[in-house]
Amino acid sequence: MSIEQVLRRIRPRRQVKGIAAALLPFEDNGAIAVEAFQKHLLRTHSAGLTNAVNMDTGYVNYLSEEEQQLVLQWTRAALPAQTKFVAGAYVERLDGDIVGLYRRKIDEIVAHGGTPVIIQTARLHHQSASEKIKCYQEICRGYDEVLAFELSPVFAPNGEVFDDETIRGLMHIPELTGLKHSSLDRMKELERLALRDEERPEFTIYTGNDLAIDMIEYGSDYLLGLATFTPERFAERDRFWETGDPAYYALSDALQHLGCVAFRPPVPAYKHSAAIFLNLIGRMPSAKPHVQNPTRPAWEPELMRECAQRLNLD
Repeated sequence: MSIEQVLRRIRPRRQVKGIAAALLPFEDNGAIAVEAFQKHLLRTHSAGLTNAVNMDTGYVNYLSEEEQQLVLQWTRAALPAQTKFVAGAYVERLDGDIVGLYRRKIDEIVAHGGTPVIIQTARLHHQSASEKIKCYQEICRGYDEVLAFELSPVFAPNGEVFDDETIRGLMHIPELTGLKHSSLDRMKELERLALRDEERPEFTIYTGNDLAIDMIEYGSDYLLGLATFTPERFAERDRFWETGDPAYYALSDALQHLGCVAFRPPVPAYKHSAAIFLNLIGRMPSAKPHVQNPTRPAWEPELMRECAQRLNLD
């Protein structure tokens, strides 16, 4: 794709669909900070973004089955009735038939009023495109709406960037209405958008590229862990883009600066950066990540404080 082709993709004044992957906070004693979590969900909803829970940002790969169910319960209790949210269907550690495992997870999410996201499993990595498509067809059959998730292995080993044949097939599953694309590769995502426009224009590509949040300019919507740092500023940025306000650029640059700092290698440690950031601005009771998550160095608060100041959040 040439630069000229890329520039022709810019979509000014478009309304952006924003989803924030919620960080799961912890108390100083290591217990899940349920009240802070629920307040954070409500704050995100009030800002105008949709919440996503039991995702990578919410440590789903470390949570027990019981904890994942509790997250769904806490989410449903926190949000106003009928408010939609998104939740990950994660089966990596479970034994049994893959389709059955996913459908059980999806049933639980739907029962709580959520839209399910199929989080990839390493058990499908070595299957052919046709086998993966058939599996997803069986997983999605009969549901009103399901989202897919394409995750770079730098985030988690169960992730995989699909080939074009698989993506094309997934786009034609009726129940599958969108896909979160987290390759961290701008050109790959632009190719996904072009394929979407050709194959199924109503299919939504949600960027998961925290290093290129301006992908909304080219037709992506977003489902970002970075948005959990400051959902209000993300919602403000989206409004600026929709209304054509040039203030969009300064705010987008400040948010992108935060993304580049927080999502530096090792990438999974961004969740510790998020906990530090949200603790600094008074949103979380501690700066602790999940005990199994990679951590940042002792001087991380200084980096996060500078990012917060640039966003006028100090």
